[in-house]
Amino acid sequence: MSIRNALFLSRRPAAAFVVVGLFWGCFAAHVPVLKAQLGASDALFGLLLLGSATGLVSSMWLAPRADRWLGSRSMQVGAVCLGLAWLLPGVMTAPLLFALTMALVGLASGLLDVVMNARVSELEARHDRPLMNANHAMFSVAYAVAALVVSLTREAGVPPVLVFAGFSLCAFGMVPFIRMEVAEVPEEESGARRYPFWPILLCGAVVLVAFMSEATVEAWSALHVERTLGGGAAEGALGPAMLGLTMAFGRFSGQAVADRFREVPVVISASLISASGALIAAFAPTPAAAYLGFGILGLGVSVIGPMGLALVGKLVPAHLRTEAISRVAVIGFSGFFFAPMLMGILSELFGLRLAFAAVAVLLVTAVPLALLISRRLVPKAVGETPC
Repeated sequence: MSIRNALFLSRRPAAAFVVVGLFWGCFAAHVPVLKAQLGASDALFGLLLLGSATGLVSSMWLAPRADRWLGSRSMQVGAVCLGLAWLLPGVMTAPLLFALTMALVGLASGLLDVVMNARVSELEARHDRPLMNANHAMFSVAYAVAALVVSLTREAGVPPVLVFAGFSLCAFGMVPFIRMEVAEVPEEESGARRYPFWPILLCGAVVLVAFMSEATVEAWSALHVERTLGGGAAEGALGPAMLGLTMAFGRFSGQAVADRFREVPVVISASLISASGALIAAFAPTPAAAYLGFGILGLGVSVIGPMGLALVGKLVPAHLRTEAISRVAVIGFSGFFFAPMLMGILSELFGLRLAFAAVAVLLVTAVPLALLISRRLVPKAVGETPC
């Protein structure tokens, strides 16, 4: 299936992925500004991001109920809430208030993350086609575009709150296009099975590794370029922009890969490629070398998370799909917030170079996890070919 056809079939959730990508790209490129605005150390800033982790995890546990209640308007409500929530962190100067506002961001982002991934999984089942990579690629494109925009607004001295407000207007303008009817699947049609605990746990761990690695570059690459390598504000913002661009390319390529190759070999290869990129970025002597490392990391890590989410959608009964993706999202997407906290502590103790080297070690752990999924889970899935 072509990328164009994949995006046409999933155009409504793809628009939601764009909304989420715009805000997180804006945030990543503003990290040095927000950190200085708060007067926070590396460790403290990392801890403050636990506020968003708390909101995210809480929202993702509640998301299946909210989805059943809101139905076709779930993505619309999530996008509006996210646009409103992001108006707050950019004006905060007190660390505690910043953490509270990031908790609201986590709540809104969690709702939209779960619902849009569940909608893509529903469309994959309906059309019997892989769609997850193309949608996550749209997140990466939006993320990169937002980071590039912020590289210009930072050089011009535009306050973060005004930039976030601009992206909120963009998000509100997309709301009418992301309404999508929910497929009703009676429980009886899926047969009687035990609750899919192991698929959720192992797929969630794979997604966690991918998103923790991605999150460290998103939150700390600008600081690494500016502080460790002596780059300017625009050069720092290019760090997360490079990640977003290469992840977009990797995920669009992953759409074609998903049509031709089985998931586990791809996950193993991708984890090793991305680990090498993390090492290059860790020990880069110049910003240009760091960009190379971020780019290789982005290419590799880009397909790991989407494949983990797509796999759990195939391994569980249809009536449990949204709930299973929600649980995997609790495990995986929380990495976007726990990782920056851990990165801040490692940076405070050992410096950013060794902190990025630790990311390479983390990425390698996806290999045994993928092998466990291959050996224990995929052969048991009804109608699936063992990986």
